[in-house]
Amino acid sequence: MTELRTASMSPPWEGLEGRDRHAACLIAARSGDRAALNVLVADLTPLVWHVARGNGLDRSTAEDVVQTVWLALLRHMDRLTEPRALVSWLITTTRRESNRTRRRGAAQVELPTEVAEQLPNDDPLPEAELLRDERDQLLWKAFHRLSARCQELLRMTVLAGRVEYRAVAEALHMPHGSIGPTRGRCLSSLRTLYDGEAGR
Repeated sequence: MTELRTASMSPPWEGLEGRDRHAACLIAARSGDRAALNVLVADLTPLVWHVARGNGLDRSTAEDVVQTVWLALLRHMDRLTEPRALVSWLITTTRRESNRTRRRGAAQVELPTEVAEQLPNDDPLPEAELLRDERDQLLWKAFHRLSARCQELLRMTVLAGRVEYRAVAEALHMPHGSIGPTRGRCLSSLRTLYDGEAGR
């Protein structure tokens, strides 16, 4: 009897992967299961973050967009008629919010020079900044010479920080087991291209 009770207490997403896992979590979250919502946030926040940063937002603005997207999901959770399409909904919502936020930012008035000069400045020394800029330019130049597939994969698994490979596989429509090897090949290609750009 104890065994039966324990089995019935297992979360509905246990043992599931990809869309099935996220759909089960979404359905449970609709019923007020906070653990299910926590799983969704843990699994998919790196993906939402990647999409926001990939739309040209700085770190602070991207953090605001990520928060806004999750709040939007909470508000519209019952309207998602197809729970298995959750990742697509998150990606679309993040892109729209990122574009809205970027347009709003472009409309903001710049600080007057005399005010800006009074703000504390913790920027690095010009020489160090110059060297870093040169390195970054070479790296990004090499990055943009990669295939679109590699660029997207590296954005999601490297630039976005920790991310669940399940979410990456789902977003890129790739087999879960191929994410790691493909990522390794893309990083190797990036290193080769960077060394070529740097003249090594």
